[in-house]
Amino acid sequence: MIDFGDRYLVAKTDPITFATDLIGWYMVNVNANDLAVMGATPKWLLATLLLPEGIRESRVAEIFQQLRDACSEINVALIGGHTEITYGLDRPIAVGAMLGEVDGDKAILSSGVQPGDSLILTKGVPVEGTSILAREAADELTAGGADPDSIEKAAGFLFDPGISVLKDARIVTESGEVHAMHDPTEGGLSGGLYELAAASGVGFDIYANCIPVLPECEQFCRALGLDPLGLIASGSLLASVSPESAGAVLDSLVSEGIDASVIGVANDRAEEVTLHSEGSSSEFPRFRRDELARFFSP
Repeated sequence: MIDFGDRYLVAKTDPITFATDLIGWYMVNVNANDLAVMGATPKWLLATLLLPEGIRESRVAEIFQQLRDACSEINVALIGGHTEITYGLDRPIAVGAMLGEVDGDKAILSSGVQPGDSLILTKGVPVEGTSILAREAADELTAGGADPDSIEKAAGFLFDPGISVLKDARIVTESGEVHAMHDPTEGGLSGGLYELAAASGVGFDIYANCIPVLPECEQFCRALGLDPLGLIASGSLLASVSPESAGAVLDSLVSEGIDASVIGVANDRAEEVTLHSEGSSSEFPRFRRDELARFFSP
């Protein structure tokens, strides 16, 4: 965040390295999400594309069309970047650098969680991981017994409910006293919780029966031996709000068609994330690497 006096210029860079047929769309939205959780409005994007030898010209055109469409969807200007053929790649790599602005008194930091805060999760988890599996591992899912209709439905999760949290973040900041926000990406919900706890020096009590895991993801994870709590989860927003604001924030989200749940409460036990389930408590699962990366690794 670069201080310009009355406002901050917010800068973020994020790569897309998982194989995906919609890499341009992913790149725009995951970078925009990182600005949105700081209260900022995304405005400008620089894109670097590293492409493998032998890539079809039509494929390059597709990626640039995805970039233009995604930027248009959220009113971001694609202002430049770099494109090259890179030796040794077996798939495209896209890296975004996005800039945005936020008024000086409206900036939100991930270090702002306060003990007693209600922790809200939007949409359910994991939107992105479920969509990628449906789009990139349909054969494996079918072989594992997943329902073809669920695979077809989940492939569309990229757009509905969508991997953008811009709308979620706007509603939260406008409807309640929000202390911190975070979009759980690589590492899934688990990674997001531990990152938020570390940034704020707090802990969380999380209630298993309150975590909205998408039913398609539960089915896919059974088929492939994965854990939905550690699967990349762009599309969901974690928001730490004052307990007095929780009801109003939930009502506002639901009224705008966004599912939302209170999944836990912040406490003063630094970086301890506890999962409460059916009368027992244990450390919230940690993952050495994202479950999607584990699945796709040779």
